[in-house]
Amino acid sequence: MSQTVLTPDTYSNELQVYVNQEKAAVDLLNSVGKLLFDKSIELVLFRNHMVDISATEIMRLHKYAAEVVGKPISIFDTADLARGLYDMELAPAKIDIGKLASEWLVERDHYKTQAEFLSEKLRNFMKEEGADLEPRDVVLFGFGRIGRLAARELVKQAGKGQQLRLRAIVTREDDDLSIKKRAALFENDSVHGRFKGTVDVDYENKSIIVNGQRIYMIGAKDPGAIDYTKYGINNALLIDNTGVFKDRNALSIHLKANGIEKVILTAPGKEVPNIVYGINHRDLDIENETIFSAASCTTNAICPILKSVNDALHIDKGHIETVHAYTNDQNLLDNMHKKSRRGRSAAVNMVITETGAGKAVTKVIPELKDKLTANAVRVPTPNGSLAIIHAYVDKATSRDEVNAIVRKSALEGDLVNQIYYSISEELVSSDIVGNDCCSVFDSQATIVSPDGKGVVLYVWYDNEFGYTKQVIRLAKYVAKVRRNIYY
Repeated sequence: MSQTVLTPDTYSNELQVYVNQEKAAVDLLNSVGKLLFDKSIELVLFRNHMVDISATEIMRLHKYAAEVVGKPISIFDTADLARGLYDMELAPAKIDIGKLASEWLVERDHYKTQAEFLSEKLRNFMKEEGADLEPRDVVLFGFGRIGRLAARELVKQAGKGQQLRLRAIVTREDDDLSIKKRAALFENDSVHGRFKGTVDVDYENKSIIVNGQRIYMIGAKDPGAIDYTKYGINNALLIDNTGVFKDRNALSIHLKANGIEKVILTAPGKEVPNIVYGINHRDLDIENETIFSAASCTTNAICPILKSVNDALHIDKGHIETVHAYTNDQNLLDNMHKKSRRGRSAAVNMVITETGAGKAVTKVIPELKDKLTANAVRVPTPNGSLAIIHAYVDKATSRDEVNAIVRKSALEGDLVNQIYYSISEELVSSDIVGNDCCSVFDSQATIVSPDGKGVVLYVWYDNEFGYTKQVIRLAKYVAKVRRNIYY
């Protein structure tokens, strides 16, 4: 077979096409920033976030739209539409510019202008007098792996119409050395990289200033004795990520402190609602309930997939095996530990241990009660985990059907923020670090038995960042600072 010889003109033309697309991407990013900070309009592209990313990543998202979503949209259209949105008087909202662009591609002949199209699509999003969001104060109790990532996300989402406002971080000590060290740990992260912003320390006022936002560093031994109001903090939502307080009685101590109205636990909780946002958050009585649990990272990873498959095929029974990154609970070197095997060095061993994810699922999806077993293997990676779901379903199925079920959930309905549908044949654990979704579904790894009743699903998850995003979604819901959403 003869090979086509590309001329210098062909090379130049192809390069110019790319450069023009890159210019459009820069234009789009400019609109993304202005919409977020000036008008509290957050743009996503088929629910992929577009803040703090590069022009080439924007172009990659457009490729994703064609390959995964099946909607080959133009970057020139998305850039034009974003400029059009800025000219509108919209209420705070989260808008999928990819969905708008795909609809514009199909429906543009029905409208005289693009402005008319946008006005029709977003007619219920127009700003009303006095409709600005009132941000809710947030306190982080504990500043470990989840606490620091939550802080990064909260300060990143600042701007006009800010939803959650990080006001304070509570740790055991607030001396100068402790504040200095915690600020350094916030700014530098071995897994997630250096913080893309500014961090200054004000020792005199015991606070850190992150991207212009003052955050008080409070040292306390008794959570109930803190008076947050003296820091100007009122009716705040407290996120407890220490793992120390795990039941209603213990967590209630936070409500004794002046200035705290509601509490979210970043771990499975006893005697309190356990929530996987996207699945059972609407069951909450947010008017009267004061304490909530965001469940575990593994529960958040597996529930969206289990619900999708169970709703379509009905799961009769199953087993979940979690291949989990090691955690601070394990020893770096062999030493005493109250639990079996966890005393052995996390850095050089695979360690079999228990997980409560199987039982926790039933708190979120009651119809799976007594149908699942679960176990875990901790492995020598600092972040990035994998849940392997073995399920036996009542309806005979196929690999293509199972993948289609999950793909539909990833692109439509209540779980589009929770499920990322991957088509990569080369996906490995480091690839999913930093993914916004709590479930990264590996479609290439799906297995279905010859009789169509046995299904094996592989679900990756960033057990730190993906879970943190779920916590913040729940926090916005509980704090009642939700925006209009166009997905």
